[in-house]
Amino acid sequence: MGLLRAGLGAAGGVMADQWKEFIYCESMPADVLACKGSKRTGGRSSNTRGEDNVISNGSVIAVNDGQGMLVVQNGKIIEVALEPGEFVFDTGSEPSVFSGNLGDSIKETFANIGSRFTFGGDAGKDQRVYFINTKEIIGNKYGTASPVPFRVVDNNIGLDVDISVRCNGEYSYRITNPLLFYTNVCGNVTDSYTRDKIDSQLKSELLTALQPAFAKISEMGIRYSAIPGHTTELARALNEVLSADWRDLRGVEIVSFGVNSIAASQEDEQMIKDLQKAAVMRDPTMAAANIASAQSDAMRAAAANPNGAMAGFMGMGMAGGMGGMNASQLFAAGQAQQQAAPQPAPAPAPAPAPAADTAVTGAVTVESPMPGTILDIKVASGAAVKSGDVLFVLEAMKMENEIVAPQDGTIASINVNKGDSVEAGQTLASLN
Repeated sequence: MGLLRAGLGAAGGVMADQWKEFIYCESMPADVLACKGSKRTGGRSSNTRGEDNVISNGSVIAVNDGQGMLVVQNGKIIEVALEPGEFVFDTGSEPSVFSGNLGDSIKETFANIGSRFTFGGDAGKDQRVYFINTKEIIGNKYGTASPVPFRVVDNNIGLDVDISVRCNGEYSYRITNPLLFYTNVCGNVTDSYTRDKIDSQLKSELLTALQPAFAKISEMGIRYSAIPGHTTELARALNEVLSADWRDLRGVEIVSFGVNSIAASQEDEQMIKDLQKAAVMRDPTMAAANIASAQSDAMRAAAANPNGAMAGFMGMGMAGGMGGMNASQLFAAGQAQQQAAPQPAPAPAPAPAPAADTAVTGAVTVESPMPGTILDIKVASGAAVKSGDVLFVLEAMKMENEIVAPQDGTIASINVNKGDSVEAGQTLASLN
């Protein structure tokens, strides 16, 4: 009876799995990163007794936008689809009389019955379809529970100091390699794999990576207070730091990194201000201006002294007589420093315009028809010209007039300069 029962079970299982399936995935919520595909079975469907983990040849798998699809057989990925569309499953491992040549399919079906008989009537394989969420996973909050070191560099004043900052905000990531994510993260899940199972690990690694990422940002000369305006560079730096653990191991990459606020401690803020002020005081003129401002404040305070203005000014005089440089001495030192600094070389003087010929050497003269100003000279001595070529542009009565060559020849002399005022009949040039 055992053989008969197994035979009937094998035949019944094979016949139940003859139906082709339509495997799909409903819209994946934002918190679901991977889920197992479902076979569509409506109220009128006859395909209600087939194995859940058996896919018949000719079955259709639908992949939506923002999804990747993996077909896993006996624990091994055998098919991958990362584009939306419908895909027909056909591996020859589970024949169907509804797919391919009918005669061949019937033979393969009976052969499959014999194969299932050895497994007590069950299928000797496990075939599953998994869908991976490839959309951007947004809204992941982070915050530094303890201060993160940040290096402040300001080459203008020679500042190079480490401080501690706290920051908070949100980041987003995307699964860029579904194969790595399935193999190393979610694996053979029975239903779905949600983001809460991995979020704490990702957040911990992200906060650990902030310190080297901040170091890369600091090397670019970006102040910590300006980081909210450079989140693209910070996201790129984080991806570089996390590439081994996220991209190469899990197939995950950061898409964007937002910073709501970033602040240093009051002690570090005050230290930076003091160092900046001290750097400014290295300039004698700036130090003199600061002393002058302090003296002005002191004079106002002395005038308001309840013991009398005279007592206040006597106190100022005693303080000034205790030594140190006063504002006038610092101003003088600043001027001496500026004078001692190398001065930029003066710009070379423009080359003088060629002087006009004083002698008329040509046989034919070109004269000005009216008084005016030479705006432009179009030719030079020795140039060959044809009759009608423009030689000069003369401004007269707020009009530009072209003076042309009266005949063919060679310019023998230019007798005016650009910008000269000329009279009517004055010789402008001569030619041979």
